[in-house]
Amino acid sequence: MMNFIYPFLLLISLTVRGGNGNEGLLVQLKGELAKKSVYDNRKESIITALKSELERCAATDLHRKYQLCDRLFEEYKSYQYDSAYVYTQKMIALSQAMHDLPKQYESKIKLGIILISSGMFIETRECLNQVDPKILNRKSKLLYYRLKCVFYSELANYNNDKHYTAHYREESLKYLDSAIALAEKGSFEQIMYKAEVPDTVGQNTRNYKYYEQLLYHHKLTQHQRAMIAAALSDHYEGAERMKLLCIAAINDIRSSTKETLAVYKIGRNLFKNGDVKGAYFFMQEALSNAQFYGSRLHKMEIASVLPDIAANNILMSENEKNKFIIYLLSSLIVVLIISLISFIVFIQLKRLRVKERIIAEKNSQLEKINIRLSEDARIKEEYIGSFFNIFSEYILKLEKLKRNAERKIKNEQYEDVVALLNQINIKQERDQLFRTFDRVFLKLFPNFITAFNALLKPEDQIQLRSNEVLNAHLRIFALIRLGITDNETIAKILEYSVNTVYTYKFRIKTKALVSPDEFDNRIMDIKVE
Repeated sequence: MMNFIYPFLLLISLTVRGGNGNEGLLVQLKGELAKKSVYDNRKESIITALKSELERCAATDLHRKYQLCDRLFEEYKSYQYDSAYVYTQKMIALSQAMHDLPKQYESKIKLGIILISSGMFIETRECLNQVDPKILNRKSKLLYYRLKCVFYSELANYNNDKHYTAHYREESLKYLDSAIALAEKGSFEQIMYKAEVPDTVGQNTRNYKYYEQLLYHHKLTQHQRAMIAAALSDHYEGAERMKLLCIAAINDIRSSTKETLAVYKIGRNLFKNGDVKGAYFFMQEALSNAQFYGSRLHKMEIASVLPDIAANNILMSENEKNKFIIYLLSSLIVVLIISLISFIVFIQLKRLRVKERIIAEKNSQLEKINIRLSEDARIKEEYIGSFFNIFSEYILKLEKLKRNAERKIKNEQYEDVVALLNQINIKQERDQLFRTFDRVFLKLFPNFITAFNALLKPEDQIQLRSNEVLNAHLRIFALIRLGITDNETIAKILEYSVNTVYTYKFRIKTKALVSPDEFDNRIMDIKVE
């Protein structure tokens, strides 16, 4: 019973508190804003419980996992865009794993619902095009028709071309009629959809009597009450409009709904009526909601208005300050001038400190970049010089081999040619190449082995044999220090398999004193000397 009379009690309460104006209801709304962390914590508790249940769910129980992901989507749908998106993706994956086509379509529809809320028309169309409504159950089909209706309605609002706008509105109405026909008679959904049907042919106006019917005569959830009150507010002006917007905003706060325009509209109304400070306060709250939810459209919409309100807020503050100065000018003119000069100097010094800090940060960044560039240049210089000498030696060897082979072939000394080719020891040449690489690397990073071992426990530190410069483990991380991080590339250079490279890296990192990511960072921090 209380759910039915709640809207009347709230309206009476707001009217009594606000008197002839809206001050009382705005005070009540600010009181709810002060408690929003309580409502949000309650929301987070529900989400945490669902996530825990999902983690405990058996890996083979795909149906239960799908149900829990669906519930998490519903919790996040009007709370946080990114998380809602994540759980639609999980629902899609689970439905595909179950080979359940209706559930795949249902997941696509729910993905489309959050995509359209962010103005992603192309992505929403792709979702809709992948759905065959013929095999959907009644609930999913209703969602499908509703999404189609909203999709074309938003396209009509977004598109300025009269021809396309008219077509989009026709399509939107067609799917709205389908939703009304499919919805259960007298249900919340059916009455709400009826309210969206234009009450005059060819006009984009709504049947607001249905909104009143829902708000005053139906049992609604807090989220539903917020939606209906916000929609009904468009039908009114002045104090009545503000009351309905406050009902919407209060219920949005209590239901932890972040994807909302009620607070934003309150800010616009207050700004229109000259209450700049109140407008600025609620616009900041609207921006906070949009940023928390992750709505690009709402952030852009708020950003288009907020600068004007902020500028007027600053201007009003300045005007109040000027009035105060004029009032005291006759007795305190000298003190005020000194205070004003001090204030200006303080602001300038503060700005100067900020700029100096920014410059210092930029200089620090540039210094790090220059050091890295200098290291890279040194590395390239050393390796290019060393490997140029090696390649020169190889060319001389090949030239000598070519001449000897040609001479023996001309003399038909074929067995001698084979013997000559057998003199080439590929393993020996490769080992020589690695020794050259090791020698040049340690010339650039003489403390590499010491720094490397410092990251390992004493019993796990690498001890090189007398004939070794670097071993396989050290050589892999030497290549990583040079910027070669891809396992496949390292494997090709060292002529190992990719699995071998991965295994060597894994063994070292499991023995490290720091985490794997921190280990990589410490390796990259070893300096060229």
